[in-house]
Amino acid sequence: MRELTVRLGERSYPIYIGRGLLGSRELYAELVPGSQLMVVTNTTVEKLYLDKLKTALPGGRIAVHVLPDGEKYKTLASFENLITELLRNKFDRGCCLIALGGGVIGDLTGFAAACYQRGIRFLQVPTTLLAQVDSSVGGKTAVNHPLGKNMIGAFHQPCGVIADVDALSTLPDRELSAGLAEVIKYGLIRDKEFFVWLENNMAALVTRDPAALEEAVERSCRNKAEVVAADEREGGLRAILNLGHTFGHALETGLNYELLLHGEAVAIGMLMAADMSRRLGWLGDDDVARIRALLQLAELPVRFPGQARGLDMRELMSVDKKVRGGRLNLVLLKTIGEAVISRDFEESALEETLAFFSGGGVS
Repeated sequence: MRELTVRLGERSYPIYIGRGLLGSRELYAELVPGSQLMVVTNTTVEKLYLDKLKTALPGGRIAVHVLPDGEKYKTLASFENLITELLRNKFDRGCCLIALGGGVIGDLTGFAAACYQRGIRFLQVPTTLLAQVDSSVGGKTAVNHPLGKNMIGAFHQPCGVIADVDALSTLPDRELSAGLAEVIKYGLIRDKEFFVWLENNMAALVTRDPAALEEAVERSCRNKAEVVAADEREGGLRAILNLGHTFGHALETGLNYELLLHGEAVAIGMLMAADMSRRLGWLGDDDVARIRALLQLAELPVRFPGQARGLDMRELMSVDKKVRGGRLNLVLLKTIGEAVISRDFEESALEETLAFFSGGGVS
């Protein structure tokens, strides 16, 4: 088992990475003391891992709340239903929520934990690669609004993260690839050595080699933990974690959270950011080609789906948390391994990138 710590003073917490951890009694006994526990999961993960988790939990009162599976259920209505279940069960401020699932479950559960009785404990048990390397770490919690993704939320750190790479064995190939988009992101924004490692090991990751997966999860989590420790509430540096997300979130919203998984939208968004960085004179053609090739090795899309080609991307991007004073902040690349947050970019470069991809091009 590998262990990292997200260092946030009194809000610090451990990340455990390894195989067979989902059923570890010792970890749950350490992380979820108390007698009131509610497991939040979805219909897909329930069948696979709920019984195993419940068997490992310490004694006490264990309730279960099951949601339908899918991004379109990350809503205020689902949030309200979860709060209602907590109230019906008469859970008090000493209770703990356990998020068993992917990013949707983790985000929704964390937001409920942030709000219920002004804040309760919650544990992340991510079962997708995307959640293990990204959404379960850092304390961002949210639900979606029809006009924008993750526009309603709070910062609320978990009490711990248990990332069992064995759970990735049941992940559909497409979901695994979606998670690899967030893994690639860390190499692009701050860790060129990791990017090179990914170029050399992507085949092992795609075929789910356990040792390669553990390494990728640990290195991704280490990168994110360091950024979060330096900037917990996204006052500056942490915004680099949004590489590709402003473009990607606009795509997701415009397509009504259908057709593209979050990681797939981010993959296209990262290539768009690379294309725009090239137009600004920062990246070379060879850099963009390397990025595109790695995304394709991860079996990720690198162009808009046909249904997205008529979207008003500029308007969709205007409803984004990175907008400040009416100006859009974009995360771009100075080089592979170095991201920059820019609001003074040349609008023509953005317009050219949007027009190129909206027209069906691939950089």
